[in-house]
Amino acid sequence: MPQVSVILPSWNRAAWLTKSIQSVLDQSFRDFELIVVDDASDDATAEILESYSGNLSSITFTKNLGVSAARNAAVSNCDSEWIAFLDSDDFWHPDKLQKQIAQTSIRAECPIHFTDEIWIRNGVRVNPKNKHQKLEGWIFKPSLELCLISPSTVLLRRELFEVHGLFDENLPICEDYDLWLRLTAQHPVALLNEKLMTRHGGHADQLSRSDWGIDRYRVQSIIKILNTEKLRPEDRSAAIVVLQKKCGILVNGFRKRGKLKEIEKYEKIANQYEIS
Repeated sequence: MPQVSVILPSWNRAAWLTKSIQSVLDQSFRDFELIVVDDASDDATAEILESYSGNLSSITFTKNLGVSAARNAAVSNCDSEWIAFLDSDDFWHPDKLQKQIAQTSIRAECPIHFTDEIWIRNGVRVNPKNKHQKLEGWIFKPSLELCLISPSTVLLRRELFEVHGLFDENLPICEDYDLWLRLTAQHPVALLNEKLMTRHGGHADQLSRSDWGIDRYRVQSIIKILNTEKLRPEDRSAAIVVLQKKCGILVNGFRKRGKLKEIEKYEKIANQYEIS
């Protein structure tokens, strides 16, 4: 088996897909396999994958199941030591894998590695806000507020999925936030502080743009980890604080919309947990 399995899910991203695929095939590190999951695209995705026949393997869904199901299918069909993800509208820089694999020996205590990235929004390079500052080590607490790790920058041990589970297919968005919470609660993370991936945002088909109230899904993830994971006392307290904060934000939003049942739901959740 190759040392790294690169997993690239795609749904109707033919306009971006060739550049993403090519950025993997152009890596200076060569001991990898590329698995592209076509999540029932109805554009030119099939033709693009056919043009790369022999350079990658593919999984094709007949029904659109979402990015979590796509990633999970590929994870379940590989047996490599390390797994890396690439979103179909992002691309890697040529030395991304080589530098990360080297880092796994330098920072052998960490089963999760990620890098910095360049952000492009609506075709314009932007500087991330301070709240998106990259951190390493035990980053569970800062990861509660928002997703600090871009999936396209990650290299992690495959065995983590066997221990902590796969992506939650019930979450239409924030599935990466959910996974990072589960992993960072139990493992330290290593940051290679170089911009080795370019991330695109702002286009209309991004899932995070299509759903109001993204904190609804973050609340689900925090509840799940409070109920299922053995957390350090300080981490549990931090999770409850952020849960109550996000519930408050949602309650204010639903109050403006006159959604009484939703207000009652999130007020009840906020009062359900106490800091010991």
